[in-house]
Amino acid sequence: MLVRRRSGIAVLIIAGPLGGCASSGQPVAGPEPHSVYHCGQMEIRVTSGENRDLLGIDYLDRRLLLKPAESAPGALYVAPGDDQTRFWSKGERATLTIRGETYPECVVPGAVKMPFEAKGNEPFWRVVVSGAELQLERPFEKDGVKRLEVEKVMADRHGRRFQARGDDLNVRLTVARQLCQDSMSGAQYPAQARLTVNGQTYNGCGGDPQRLLRGAEWVVEDIADGGIIDSSRVTIRLLSDNRVAGRGSCNRYTGSYRLTGEGIGFGAIAPTRMACAPALMDQEARFLRILGDVSRMRIGREGQLQLSTPSGATITAIQSTGDTP
Repeated sequence: MLVRRRSGIAVLIIAGPLGGCASSGQPVAGPEPHSVYHCGQMEIRVTSGENRDLLGIDYLDRRLLLKPAESAPGALYVAPGDDQTRFWSKGERATLTIRGETYPECVVPGAVKMPFEAKGNEPFWRVVVSGAELQLERPFEKDGVKRLEVEKVMADRHGRRFQARGDDLNVRLTVARQLCQDSMSGAQYPAQARLTVNGQTYNGCGGDPQRLLRGAEWVVEDIADGGIIDSSRVTIRLLSDNRVAGRGSCNRYTGSYRLTGEGIGFGAIAPTRMACAPALMDQEARFLRILGDVSRMRIGREGQLQLSTPSGATITAIQSTGDTP
């Protein structure tokens, strides 16, 4: 069913955080019966159903039961009567689609989305890992990109360590799944990274920043320090193809967003045209106006999403614990 296959690269289990990884020398095992994946911000659990031919997907407050379907390569499961709900997996990666919405690539704890990019400042360095190749822009060097073969991948539930050699270079990239903030731009990334080249170590950040935002429905708790009206619901979903959607208070809205190294921006937001109580309509207008002016995003210490405008107005939201149809 869900089988993790090893490639030609040596893959070992490691233990411990970013600062000290020790190899056990054992191959990475296949998924346990209760496998956990992270699809951006959403955690799912994959289990065998009561009927062994079924696969269970537990997410938020819901459970899906899927049947196996033909797929090559990998394993594919589809909801009976709904081919827009499916789960495909191969190795330590998977894709989940629910009612036509495809979530960010799902990876087992510690794994990273490929290709994986990490970089640091003062001095600048950059690494891109893709399959069995590691591309390196070295600190203090201006001789272009070095392409090295990844010889070994050390793995545990906290992160990965990639080792590569070539051109008299001994390179190790250690990645820990922990929120990281760029020392110059202030942008946030889903992983901390540590690069070691011939014994010299440099720190930085890595991963796709969209994984901090996508996979969750964000429920707004405060709009510009004014709170929100009791029993009203204001939400934000960051979707694929740079789409945004949610509830404004009364109406649903759709639009677009763009994520850059300096921040985030929203554009072309269009609400539906239902009428509600004046207070809800006023709250919705204020929310959409501020959302359209947002230029910065930040994940707070307690996991809250903070969206800020240049004038200092902030929208604060937390992740929903339930799935909204």
